[in-house]
Amino acid sequence: MISGTSAGFGRRFAALIYDSLLLAGLLTVYTAALVFARGGALTVESGGVWWYLYRAGEVALVAGYFVLNWTRSGQTLGMRAWHLRAVSDSGRPLKFAPAVLRFICALAAWAPAALGVLWLYVDPEHLALHDRLSRTRVLHLAGGA
Repeated sequence: MISGTSAGFGRRFAALIYDSLLLAGLLTVYTAALVFARGGALTVESGGVWWYLYRAGEVALVAGYFVLNWTRSGQTLGMRAWHLRAVSDSGRPLKFAPAVLRFICALAAWAPAALGVLWLYVDPEHLALHDRLSRTRVLHLAGGA
């Protein structure tokens, strides 16, 4: 069982910035590989069904990054840097289904100006909306990772 205090907005946001930089690089390589394989630019007009497959691949890459990291170690690269870990309500490592649910709920929580994440300031246990909905939490680990 892993213990720590509930992570605040600042640390969560900083970890997301780190992860966004890594994901920007991964998505750039993914896009370049597809453009090279197709032999030209990939746009809605020229791509047809390939455009939608490309977009689905982007979502799968981002979801895979978060879900795999949360289920393997509980931490993405950004979370490691900021000493955060995603765990279940009971403090145990995340399983696959709760990690997927957490990702889906996190999209909804961050999308409208991070209102679902800022919810942690009014929640009695300092949980963000996606923490509450997926029955997970992000802990700030005392003394490092």
